[in-house]
Amino acid sequence: MAVAPAPRKSKAARTPAPAPAATVADLLKRLGVPPSRVRLTPPLGTATERDLIATNAKKECLVELVDGVLVEKPMGSEESNWAALLIMHITAFVLRHDLGKVYVPDGPYKLAPGLIRLPAVAFLSWARYRKPKHRGEIPAVAPDLAVEILSRSNTKREMERKLGEYFAAGVRLAWVVDPRRREVRVFTSPTDPVVLT
Repeated sequence: MAVAPAPRKSKAARTPAPAPAATVADLLKRLGVPPSRVRLTPPLGTATERDLIATNAKKECLVELVDGVLVEKPMGSEESNWAALLIMHITAFVLRHDLGKVYVPDGPYKLAPGLIRLPAVAFLSWARYRKPKHRGEIPAVAPDLAVEILSRSNTKREMERKLGEYFAAGVRLAWVVDPRRREVRVFTSPTDPVVLT
């Protein structure tokens, strides 16, 4: 699996956390997700890594941590099936070439303080994995490859934000899989993907 060189971290990765939202509408606009995916416990803006770990351990849903808010990650049966197929093929390639490790949808990555994402599939090269801070319950590392599989509740704004966060944190390659359109958008930066059908 050829991986593009790591981009330099953008200024977005070093900017301070956004100011608290004045209204729920402001928060939803900033997060780019529908209200049905925003967890109200703990109170908005106060969620921590511990809250994410505790919520995900309950296995009722998977959540990501964004701006002190737990946001549910939508994974229905169709998205799970796509993730399984991708994991199978990516893992076979990675093992054949001894490139690193492949992770499933419940593998969290701390991309920045207060920002933990769970790509549907992630690949972490040996070079990144071998660094001590990149191991543990929530590794403080961006995967080399992050794959997102669109569900009906993902929004354009949400995906734009995620791509920006991934690349600001050092992701080298991102795939956005759209099962309904049967296409994959391949990104080497937050914009201008190559579309595969």
